[in-house]
Amino acid sequence: MTHRFPPAPPAVLTIAGSDSGGGAGIQADLATFSAFGTHGLCAITAITAQNTRAVTGIQQVSARLLRGQIDAVFADFRVAAVKIGMLGTTTAARLVGQALAEHPHVPVVLDPVMIATSGATLAAANIVAALRRHLLARATLVTPNLPEAERLLGRTIRDRAGMRQAAHDLRALGCPAVLLKGGHRPGRKVADLLLDAAGEHWFEHPRLPGEGHGTGCTLAAAAAAGLARGQPLATAVADAIDYVHRALRSGYRPGRGPLVVLDHAVQALPRH
Repeated sequence: MTHRFPPAPPAVLTIAGSDSGGGAGIQADLATFSAFGTHGLCAITAITAQNTRAVTGIQQVSARLLRGQIDAVFADFRVAAVKIGMLGTTTAARLVGQALAEHPHVPVVLDPVMIATSGATLAAANIVAALRRHLLARATLVTPNLPEAERLLGRTIRDRAGMRQAAHDLRALGCPAVLLKGGHRPGRKVADLLLDAAGEHWFEHPRLPGEGHGTGCTLAAAAAAGLARGQPLATAVADAIDYVHRALRSGYRPGRGPLVVLDHAVQALPRH
């Protein structure tokens, strides 16, 4: 009797760095893809030595191997969405932009990672120019936090009005949609702003105690998974924000450092 396998879930590719502590990067992305019922694929840009206290080493993957990973994935799988995280160098940014240009119909979520939660620098000083030149216009959605948006725009963002203007200015650089994450602003609530062709969408959650590790990676990965499953952008973003909040609320401290790792086992609750 022949066994019939069920249909394969949508496949989502993460292009990002590896976190030896398991809380962010490729490790967080793949766990998030699984929580959203998608099949995770990966192309590793860099290997990091890190834990919940510090990043102690970074080794970039060669340009040839990075491109080889991306090409291998697209040659075999029907990639339904791509999430981009830590790139590290201008060479990686240019290479990824060139590779994804060959697949123009695949939605891309770009998380412009530059600094780790621990404060370590994860990108070259000139990465901003490379992101603006090679990837912002290719992305379906870009998901900077406030410090990342400030580096992309070269100015300080102080309040909600500043967030609104920053989101408009980031869209003007070519990206159709911007999710500007407001977690670095003080206050009892965290306000995130999604700006797309349909207008502004504000999302608010109560601020949770503790310093979360991998929240940005997870949010971008969850949004990419939603797009892969055919959700409208605003719905995918809303589900992603809700998932991160619940995963952080049930998070834990697995190491001796202060960082809280998200509980990716919480069930994703996608809207229909």
